[in-house]
Amino acid sequence: MKILLLGEYSNFHNSLKKGIESLGHKVVIAGRNDGFKSYPVDISFDPVVTVKKPLRYIRGIIYRVCKFDISIYEIVFLFLKNKKKLKNFDVVQFINEYPIKSTPFFDRFLLKSIFKHNNKVFISACGDDVIYLNYLLNTSLPHHILTPYIKNPKLKKHFKFSLNYLSKSHKKLHDYVVKHSNGFIPADMDYEMAYKDLSIAKPLIPFPINTDAIKYNPLKVKDKIHIFHGINRVNFYKKGNDYFCEALKHIQNKYKDRVIITEVTSIPYKEYIKLYNKCHILLDQVYAYDQGYNALEAMAQGKVVFTGISKQFTEYYNINKTIGIHTIPNVDKIVNDLIYLIENPKKIEEISKNSRAYILEYHDYKKVAQQYIDCWLS
Repeated sequence: MKILLLGEYSNFHNSLKKGIESLGHKVVIAGRNDGFKSYPVDISFDPVVTVKKPLRYIRGIIYRVCKFDISIYEIVFLFLKNKKKLKNFDVVQFINEYPIKSTPFFDRFLLKSIFKHNNKVFISACGDDVIYLNYLLNTSLPHHILTPYIKNPKLKKHFKFSLNYLSKSHKKLHDYVVKHSNGFIPADMDYEMAYKDLSIAKPLIPFPINTDAIKYNPLKVKDKIHIFHGINRVNFYKKGNDYFCEALKHIQNKYKDRVIITEVTSIPYKEYIKLYNKCHILLDQVYAYDQGYNALEAMAQGKVVFTGISKQFTEYYNINKTIGIHTIPNVDKIVNDLIYLIENPKKIEEISKNSRAYILEYHDYKKVAQQYIDCWLS
């Protein structure tokens, strides 16, 4: 088969591409490279001209005055320039319902060509989308990614990208994509919960992790315990980084001679990986019910990750071993969980082995690629 993966988040489509290619199919990734993370794509829609001097300054002035980013026109131009390369695929998968990231209006206009000139089109349910965000706002979950904003509306500016999905323009894009696609595929338990009762939903398929490229190094605690906290400035409150920062202050004061704490903010993916390679514990997020991509790649290395490992998740996968630390927005719990690991380093080594085994069983990129192919062909 000939497959087009449209858009990229957190190395998801790059890993899926490798898995599908290993099964003998041809894959092209088109889209943007996920901002500062800078993931590779085969056909790029990322602005080049409007992000350089002097247009960068003009762009900034226009945005401050009109609240419109002129680089959107360059994104549209790059899509149209490559339009012929985006035809005649057996399957197209969008990274989510807003894959080009121009504006909802322009995405709707550009996606007409994708639907018209290709066979099947599926949508991965991950990242923000209309169904997921409306589910969060109308559910009884104890916490979720919008909880900080609901508790403190003054944080609205930190959630503007997510809240945009509640606009009329995004609803129009969503309705258009639903009407013309072959279905939505939940990528983890957070989205499975939101989509499970909808006719457009396909069965959950876990994120693919390149277990050949990510080597497992069994953790051995011989001296100090290294804790790593990577901060995405844009999603600081959405990921619950404020809870981790506060918890680390307590740990630093209590165990300053027994731990090494590394905190970094919004750095490229390759540099991020190098910095967390030597850590024992990685702090990922506090509002999730399943693991996101950063957490999964760290677990593949055998890191002990603080992330979403909820009851809903463990029951769905029938997990009965500790594969990580389920984390909620509670500083005391985070501190106590860290203290337990610091005082019981053998537990770190045990969880490390469990984490890698879990990734190999459920997230191996070749196994997951076959699940996608089966879903697309069904």
